[in-house]
Amino acid sequence: MLLFWRKGFAATSMNDLCDVMGISSPSLYAAFGSKEALYLEAVEHYVRTIGPPVWDKLAKGATARAGVEELLLAGTESLPKSRMTPAGCMAMLAAVSDEWPTTIAEAVKKIRVDMRRMLRSRLRRAVDEGELPASTDIDRLSRLYLAIFQGMAIQARDGATRAELRGVAEAAMAAWPRDG
Repeated sequence: MLLFWRKGFAATSMNDLCDVMGISSPSLYAAFGSKEALYLEAVEHYVRTIGPPVWDKLAKGATARAGVEELLLAGTESLPKSRMTPAGCMAMLAAVSDEWPTTIAEAVKKIRVDMRRMLRSRLRRAVDEGELPASTDIDRLSRLYLAIFQGMAIQARDGATRAELRGVAEAAMAAWPRDG
């Protein structure tokens, strides 16, 4: 997962994979079938292990605003490169090119669609509970905050610091809808 996250699908060679996993090419093919299948497993592992500590913040906030803010602030901690992980979000940065295998492009698109669905659901609940005005366009708002998270992932990949990303998160929350 870390190798694919750092280098991407296309730039990761079979030799790279065999070296990092300490296995031979025939063993890799026997275990996973293909580089593509291994990548899909790596992305799924990422979603199961790296995603929840960040995306669970959305539901844990006392309000939708607090949940979105906590999600973005969690991104300021998880997106920059660390001693343990590459920079950015593997799911956000993966397969935005037409050059990727269709199965990978579809799988990571589904992950991003699911992220937007989580935002929409939380915002819908905020409208239903009166936290947000009934006139709130939850589709636009969910796309806005997902785009902000995506942008933070790209900026982290480009070297943005936690403090710089925190500034993005703070500015993003200033766009939160007000009553009236």
